[in-house]
Amino acid sequence: MSTRGRYVVDADGNRFRLRAGNWHGASGTYNGSGEITDPANHHAGEMSSGIPLGLDRAPLAELIGSFQALGLNSIRLPFSNQMIHETAPVPDRAVAANPQLRGRTPLGVYDAVVAALTAAGFAVFLNNHTTTSRWCCGVDGNERWNTAQTAQKWEEDWLFMARRYRSNNRVAGADLYNEVRRNVLDDPNWGLGDARDWHAAAQRAGDRILSEANPELLIVIEGINWFGIPVDGLPHGRPTLEPVRTLSNTLARSGKLVYAAHFYGYTGPNHSGATGIGETSDPRYQDLSRTELAEVLRRQASFVTEEGQHFTAPVWVSEFGVGGRAETGAKPRAWFENFVDELIKADADFAYWPLVGWHENRRGNGWALAHWDAAGNRMFLDDGDDWRAPAWRRLIAASGKTGPVPVVPQWRQLAIDHGDLVQSMRMRGLPDWDSGARKAVCPDGQRLIGLSHTGNRGLCTDAGGPLPVPAEHQVVTDERFVTADWASGYTKFQCPAGQLAIGYSARGAAVSALLCAPAGRSAGGPDRTVWFDRGDNRASTRGGEFAPGRHKGQCGDGEVLAGVAWTGRIGSARTPDALLCRGFAGTVR
Repeated sequence: MSTRGRYVVDADGNRFRLRAGNWHGASGTYNGSGEITDPANHHAGEMSSGIPLGLDRAPLAELIGSFQALGLNSIRLPFSNQMIHETAPVPDRAVAANPQLRGRTPLGVYDAVVAALTAAGFAVFLNNHTTTSRWCCGVDGNERWNTAQTAQKWEEDWLFMARRYRSNNRVAGADLYNEVRRNVLDDPNWGLGDARDWHAAAQRAGDRILSEANPELLIVIEGINWFGIPVDGLPHGRPTLEPVRTLSNTLARSGKLVYAAHFYGYTGPNHSGATGIGETSDPRYQDLSRTELAEVLRRQASFVTEEGQHFTAPVWVSEFGVGGRAETGAKPRAWFENFVDELIKADADFAYWPLVGWHENRRGNGWALAHWDAAGNRMFLDDGDDWRAPAWRRLIAASGKTGPVPVVPQWRQLAIDHGDLVQSMRMRGLPDWDSGARKAVCPDGQRLIGLSHTGNRGLCTDAGGPLPVPAEHQVVTDERFVTADWASGYTKFQCPAGQLAIGYSARGAAVSALLCAPAGRSAGGPDRTVWFDRGDNRASTRGGEFAPGRHKGQCGDGEVLAGVAWTGRIGSARTPDALLCRGFAGTVR
């Protein structure tokens, strides 16, 4: 799979709408206190033994058949880092309905589940849900990817999992970490460059997976699920994907990024979902009117699907859900109906939480769409007594984009606030081309199209068609290739004839070098100078606000960036002041 604009597509370029569900259990169900072997100490009394829930109550084929009956085509399959490293076999009772799995480790059971799901035609998304095998998602030691382990360990575990299933083409994605949130002491952030920077951590892990383990996986990145202390009067909230608007991710392999967001009626944009301690006066999502809900969902997530922006990508609502038969509250029920309508309206990719639960005499947790009792009797969404069934069937049957998805231009942001962002696979494999400087390079197939006057931001695109991967490059640090005085009185870095800019470097705020590569087609003029030292000067606004609050220069969609000018005179910080834009022979998409 890959992405084209806001859509996930299959190998033939046809839209693949993620109609998914979460099959939890391998991430852990233990609440963290009391005897771990006592079901009463597990969430809702459902003890998974660290493997996908329900294998003690129903054969694997029956579980998967229920997913097919629900109309699903994909499964989000949570796991914990602890599960990967468990060496003891699971208890026989944990796989009582699947004796062929006896004697396997939790990872061995997970392997069998992945194999069975993909053999049945499902796309599987590996989801690193927790670090330790505990129920998510409070202050539980699993708040961040590096709360209970090092970031290096987290990355290595992901490389292990990505390699493990590389030969299975229906293992489609790596969902990097679930609901990144505050722990007791501090908050995660999006772009500060420290050890709690989720934007940077996800970027690095995604790039390593694609370059070192499995280049075919989709990389799924959630936003920030919670910051601050949930007390009225103190800053707190659930940003979700809002930070992506100003700082997005650019992966080293294009067409592999999917953003994800979670929504439950009992939480809210500034409500933790708690009752009692941790409860604030902020509205929950279920307190919002239909119009208010639509506005919040756009602000927090669905704006990402807007075409022609640096952040454009599919948005997967990879968790949503509500109580079933026992839920009698008017607000939760209305929220679910309204939320399903918004998913339909947005033609959204989705995954319900959870798919599997336990019941006794048709009573139990209730949130799951399919429940089994200890004797193996199934209670199902379509039994006629579950109020959610009509909305679910409406969602599954909803019309939306189908068939071939046209290739659209990509626009990707470059930000070197805290270090290098070399996203060309070719350049990553070569020696450092400007030692000591912070370097930014567009992904292979894209070219540099815009720069900011301050802040060291850049914008890449493949508008006009992707470039061939260059066999050579030129680092420009002086004026040797300048053929005309297109920025009089300014120092000019200009690409050689027939080349265009694919990257740049900076030392502090100052321009250090321009990285150029063959254009692969005619790029011979006309030339024009674009000044942006005193205000925005953008021939095209496609790509969006790639440097918020900064003056920006941007060549037209049918042009290439062939040079940058700057000055070191008094009062200047040697930041980019002007661009040389050159006509580009290619069909602008």
